[in-house]
Amino acid sequence: MGKIKVTIEKGADLFGAWAENIPGIYGEGNTVQEAKNSILEAVELYKKYNDKIPVELQGDMEIEWVFDVQSFLQYYSGIFTKAALERITGINQKQLGHYASGLKKPRRAQVEKIENALRGFIEEMGSIHFV
Repeated sequence: MGKIKVTIEKGADLFGAWAENIPGIYGEGNTVQEAKNSILEAVELYKKYNDKIPVELQGDMEIEWVFDVQSFLQYYSGIFTKAALERITGINQKQLGHYASGLKKPRRAQVEKIENALRGFIEEMGSIHFV
């Protein structure tokens, strides 16, 4: 199974996306979902019009989505409220709002704090069973 690593970032007007490990695969959109769809279309076009297909694009393919904090917060704002993210991460809502709007960019330590807290939350959710 091939794996491509796609970064999604918020630009001034659009969300941009690119495959970090395969040059020439780019996408964009007004929303994160549009950028994701654009990347998937770019992969198909790459496979259709190139004679030499990288191993990452052969057969089944896994995509690792990499977000900047602003894009993540905007994309998942309908699922995670700032209040919920504050409880999960320990970062106050006002600061999260600054990150989501692009007014401030988080330091590396804050990015790691957010990522680690979310991974812990996901792990906890994965261990839940209902009777």
